[in-house]
Amino acid sequence: MKLYKLNTHTRGCNKSYDADLVLNPQDHPTAKVGDVVEIYSPEDENGTHLLLQITELNEQSKTGRNVISIESCIATAFKMRSYSNVVMQIVNPADVALDSIEITFKDQYMGRSEMWRLKTYLTNTCVYVNKKIDYNDMQIRCQVYEMWSQGERVASGVITDDTKIVFRSSTSMVYLFLQMSSEMWDFDIHGDLYFEKAVNGFLTELFQKWKKLGCNHEVTIVLFSRTFYAAKSLDEFPAHMRDCLQLDYKGRYYEDFYRVAIQNERNDDWCTVLAQLRKLFTSYQETVLRYHERQHMHIPHATNSTATQGNFLEVLNISLNTFEKHYLDRTFDRTGQLSVVITPGVGVFSVDRELTNITKQRIIDNGVGSDLVCVGEQPLHAVPLLKFHNKDTTLTSADDYSLPHWINLSFYSTNKKIAYSSFIPRIKLPILSAVDETDVEESERNFLSCNQSEYIHNSLFDYDAYDEQIFQPLPAQSTCSLQRVVRAKKTSVPSFETYAYRNNDWENLTPTKIPSLRRKMSDPDIHHGTSGMLAALTDATNLSESLASEKNARRTIVSIAPIVRPGRALINPFDPSHVTIKLTSNRRRWTHIFPKGPTGVLIQQHHYQAVPAKATPAANYSRQLQHSTSSNNNCNANNNNENDYNNAAAGEQYDQVSTHSLMSLSKSIASQQFVMGEEKVDFFKRRHNSLLTATAAAANVPNLTATQAKSYLWGATGEQEWTPAITTENGNATGKHMKPIVEVDHSNFGSSPLEATTPEAVGKGKIIIGVDWKSLSIPACLPITTDYFPDKRSLHNDYVISDYTLLPDDVNLDYARSRAVYRKPLSTEEVCKEIVSQRLAQGFQLIVVEEKPSASNGCCSTSGPGCALTSNQCSTVLPPSAETRKEYLLSIGRIFHKISLTGSVITVTGYRPRHPYPPINVDYRYRFHAPQHETYEISGVNFTTEKLENFNWNHMDLYICTRGDVDYPLMDSLKYWRFRMYLLPRENMVNKIVSFGSQRCDIFTDAVVDNTREQIDDFVRLIENVSKLKRQIGRKARHDTPTPRITEKNHNLLNAPQQSINVRSKLEASRISRIFPGTDAAAAAAASNAAAGVIPRDDQDDGFPVDIKFSANITLAEIFEAMKHPITGVGYFTQTQSLPSCTFVSYDALLWLKARLSNGRHPLDILEAMRKEHMICHASGDWSKPIIAGFVFYYVVQQDKNAKDYAPPLNDYSAFVNEWLEIEFQGCSFLWHDEPSPSEVPNFLRDTTAPQSWKTKRVYRQSHLEIDVNQKSDRMEWGHVKHHTVMQPGFAFELVVEWVTSSGPIVSDLISGWMRKAIHCSYQLVSVPADPMAEPFTKKSDPLRGPIFIPLCVTFLPDGAALFDEFPEESRADRMLFLQEAILARFGFLPCVLEETNKDLPKEYQYVHCTGNMFALIRCASNKNQVESPSRQEANVTRCVYGHTNNTNVPKKVGFLWAWNHMIPNKKWKALTINNSENGELFQLKMLKDFREFCSNSDQRLANFWANCQELKRKSKKFEYNNNNNDDSKNI
Repeated sequence: MKLYKLNTHTRGCNKSYDADLVLNPQDHPTAKVGDVVEIYSPEDENGTHLLLQITELNEQSKTGRNVISIESCIATAFKMRSYSNVVMQIVNPADVALDSIEITFKDQYMGRSEMWRLKTYLTNTCVYVNKKIDYNDMQIRCQVYEMWSQGERVASGVITDDTKIVFRSSTSMVYLFLQMSSEMWDFDIHGDLYFEKAVNGFLTELFQKWKKLGCNHEVTIVLFSRTFYAAKSLDEFPAHMRDCLQLDYKGRYYEDFYRVAIQNERNDDWCTVLAQLRKLFTSYQETVLRYHERQHMHIPHATNSTATQGNFLEVLNISLNTFEKHYLDRTFDRTGQLSVVITPGVGVFSVDRELTNITKQRIIDNGVGSDLVCVGEQPLHAVPLLKFHNKDTTLTSADDYSLPHWINLSFYSTNKKIAYSSFIPRIKLPILSAVDETDVEESERNFLSCNQSEYIHNSLFDYDAYDEQIFQPLPAQSTCSLQRVVRAKKTSVPSFETYAYRNNDWENLTPTKIPSLRRKMSDPDIHHGTSGMLAALTDATNLSESLASEKNARRTIVSIAPIVRPGRALINPFDPSHVTIKLTSNRRRWTHIFPKGPTGVLIQQHHYQAVPAKATPAANYSRQLQHSTSSNNNCNANNNNENDYNNAAAGEQYDQVSTHSLMSLSKSIASQQFVMGEEKVDFFKRRHNSLLTATAAAANVPNLTATQAKSYLWGATGEQEWTPAITTENGNATGKHMKPIVEVDHSNFGSSPLEATTPEAVGKGKIIIGVDWKSLSIPACLPITTDYFPDKRSLHNDYVISDYTLLPDDVNLDYARSRAVYRKPLSTEEVCKEIVSQRLAQGFQLIVVEEKPSASNGCCSTSGPGCALTSNQCSTVLPPSAETRKEYLLSIGRIFHKISLTGSVITVTGYRPRHPYPPINVDYRYRFHAPQHETYEISGVNFTTEKLENFNWNHMDLYICTRGDVDYPLMDSLKYWRFRMYLLPRENMVNKIVSFGSQRCDIFTDAVVDNTREQIDDFVRLIENVSKLKRQIGRKARHDTPTPRITEKNHNLLNAPQQSINVRSKLEASRISRIFPGTDAAAAAAASNAAAGVIPRDDQDDGFPVDIKFSANITLAEIFEAMKHPITGVGYFTQTQSLPSCTFVSYDALLWLKARLSNGRHPLDILEAMRKEHMICHASGDWSKPIIAGFVFYYVVQQDKNAKDYAPPLNDYSAFVNEWLEIEFQGCSFLWHDEPSPSEVPNFLRDTTAPQSWKTKRVYRQSHLEIDVNQKSDRMEWGHVKHHTVMQPGFAFELVVEWVTSSGPIVSDLISGWMRKAIHCSYQLVSVPADPMAEPFTKKSDPLRGPIFIPLCVTFLPDGAALFDEFPEESRADRMLFLQEAILARFGFLPCVLEETNKDLPKEYQYVHCTGNMFALIRCASNKNQVESPSRQEANVTRCVYGHTNNTNVPKKVGFLWAWNHMIPNKKWKALTINNSENGELFQLKMLKDFREFCSNSDQRLANFWANCQELKRKSKKFEYNNNNNDDSKNI
């Protein structure tokens, strides 16, 4: 075996040493780029083997002879010493292929289509633990976390087409819900309160793990509970309580409470938060139970519910209402969504069937991770267990159960030791209390106080046999219906109900498809279980053995008086493994995030078997393995352990239920060996050659594709069997501590063996309860692949098929002809890829179907061998003569799409269910208390299932084909992504408060200098920058800011010959390339000017080079000629596609004219006259467009059409507007025309009030946006920008970026570029939510967010006089609005202009603070609704239907709604800490506090403000009066 000397190198020091592996090509004549090599130390052949890929072979990077060099970090991680000898050999990639790999990423948004592209990029590459992956085309950075191959974790391997890639995010949106049910105040077995166990135990540990793994989640923590009231009717409640009461199925009144402790926060240290939670806990129960108490008022008695009766599903739905809207408030620094419910219960919940179906469908469709963490003791039956509300109260009615596979369950137990015992209880005994006998139901009394004689009587009854009979699946022909037996009333335990089959061949049943119950909204995955079974199934050790063996005797006891019922199998929560259910796509939606265990079944790493429930004698063991066709090598690898298990339970017989169960039995045994194997085994042990060659045997394990249609009922994977001894990795009950996999220290891979607990320690039946820390720390994103596709028969019977074809080339040909602006179209291949991407982005998954040799009759056969479901497989498989053919299968829920590309035709085939579930809508009311609120406010929300089949995919596909043409606009129903921003001027006053600690915050109107001119100039610079426009004469930037340097790239563009108008090169695909003109013309013009004796002087005013002023009688033609002058003229933009030559903006022309006109002529009139004379025209070539002042393009019509740089206009107005941002300027016309200065009297005291905001027909306009400005992406990226049509100084200017065909990191790059430019131009671009106020009862709002109501004191005038008494009544409502607006202006708020949505509702005015941190809203009273003072209805903002009521008797309060901007990144938010303040008070909270004080007239501040305004009015009247008198005296 040839040895090589090992060197190490550092990447980046030397160009030739830039790869992970550098070798000498002469030593390896056969090696080629892409080969995978294995490197290991010859002394330690069984140690860690490092796999690396040869990425370059060039002569320059030669090492010495027989020397190889690897990157130093890799060498350190794999304990490879420099200058040691190593073995290196080329290996076959298939032998070292990975089954699955986990990749983590942080602080970035990665959409599902990017994940797919990354998967394609990584295929056929070699990875090792902790490898950093930079995918530059998509600007994605991520890291390898964990890899699995053939049932064990490995340290390196090769990603192939079949490798499942799991993406885990360290920055997710996490909702932590703490269920504050009555058990929180109980003590656990160690004497801690369950609350302490949850907070001091679980949360503390969780936050430590976050810190260790460097997680930076955005967290919301909510305490929630349900309060029951002892009342029989609504009349017993006082009026103020009735709004929010709900009635449950038993007729009990209840109310749900939510206390938001932390909202959308990121913290480096969460310890402070834990203290806050402890503080809340002390008063929580008291506050909630006594919330409604008032003096002299009787309230029905309130009690806190138990965990089982609590609002568990409602909580999950509340988080889903926010998660569903992830495309609305998109942020670019987090990916992934997780809701965690922490309950003191044991995982059993009493729930409503409809709500369960809604929750299940929404969780699965939205791909949201939902974890349930129980701090109670683990019960002896399968959990989580949902018990459906039983509305049928008769004694014989059966209860239904469901074992939801869509909730990931963890049990948390503390590490405390009890000195005297190592016993861990798993049941809670009922409390014996001396209750009056008559009160207890007969059944309960019998259950709790059975006497000895009854036990003897019961021993005749063989429980085990009875159970087996009841829970048997139905016979194959399913004609025989299940019958219920009602026993005589005199039996000892009347609550037992018995069931039996009428026919006696129940032992020989084979599992078949269980028919789903024909019942309202019954879901095929949810099966329905027994009634009092939980009570009945006690451990009957004293059964008479003889009776047990006499099956006939047993049968006669059971079968009495059968009653016919609909046939269905019942779930036994104590032994769910014998129920297999029909496989559905929902069942397999998340399975690809789980690694395969040693036996080829998917395992959840925190569920381990401590001891097998039943084992088979060694002799049968191998036979059964062969029988079940899963003779996997690993099973026999540790044969020495096998007998320990088998002897332990050699006497037990194993009931054969299905081959599947047998497989899983062998699987569960093998997986125990995997975990509990000898401690000597190295964590990443060398792959034995036997394993490498024996992949064929391993491939025999069953794969749950369309062929295998059964799955276990319990568990997230559906492949792991539940047994009472199911355990997980917390290892606390045993002497040795087993490390959870998530905690393996990744820095020293290859050295640390998994510290495993020995079989002896665990074999005594100790239960280890565990937590899925990995899911709670770095939650997995919904996998992009799945493996379920219905079989042919099912497709035919249960689905409706529809299809359509797309011919992108033909479509693009038509559009290229009719389009005014040429854009490079997408190729058919790109369209096909984009169509798949869009489906992935909307939650679809690619279906990976196992390839069978005889695929010709399969449901998804393709022309050509094998079904190319991965994008890069096809070209190699097909014979070269065939035309390109690819096929993709995708699914979400019960909807399947097949997208096939043949030549230049794309066919989209949709399969949707023939009988879709009826849509359900649950109306839910609750009370919530958000941070900084003072009360629990009422809100209501709807939980609905979405009809996924109604998504208009045809429209979306045509949108992609036509490259976002205006014919197929983005509609709301397409759920496109959007990022909403406000452009706000930078305000220096904030500094005064933050840095200099100004005590008052109403100082924002104190600024004396009017900086409108600077604001507008900066705005023009910014929009030019965003539009990528350059001027031919560099416009002087003010404040002496240097003009931005031209980058190298732009130089190249400049010197490149001008392209014809209809072609846009790849380089030029960004909006526009611009240039400074050749210097010759400018120099010549300057020389001629000098000769003529006109010396240009810089006018400090407008940044234009200016010559002398025009004479008073200058003609229009002369002005026009001066405007065109190359040096002293207006100045044009450089040549740009779709912009005609000699283009300028009207704002520049107006300022230019103002500087030169001397006789008071209006610049706007002159421009309009020029337009009428056909000297200038709108840049689109449309003559009908009048001159509008602002950033609006016009061009000089009279120019030499033969000049080489002449470009004609588009002559298509709509195409032009779709290409360019055009913005009108209002409220600043005094800049170009002298106007009288406005009155200083505040608007609310003027005799005639000024209008509230700018008026225009259209508030928004939309333009096309090239997103990939840096030319980085390998994907065609574009989007749209929606913007205000008007810019007015002192108002917020809104921009919204919208996209579907772009990658998150690329959009992020574009927007952060804009934000940097905005700062350079003295503005700030702030991201804002789609629904800033999040008012109650609004559809898009976050159910746990709400505005704070701040009442305005209106009774501060002496003698209680009403405000505005001196003005006519019809103007008072408006004046009140203007007063409120003036108060907001004092505090630095700017108005936002919004589209009017509903004309019937009272008018609303919204404001944003100049820092962007908070919003305010004023709701106007319409005059017809007025009562007392104008404004709006009583607002304990109860989120209640205020503003939607016609009840005129409700007293109205004047005030403001105040809301926080949760889109501002935490660091920025926290950065505004006031200097030298106690406890680092935040600027935002200080603002709120000061605003509240001002509005409540504390220290007479409001009264003083009013008095000052009245004084201003008095002065101005006096001034006017004096002026008028002076005029009169002159006239005399």
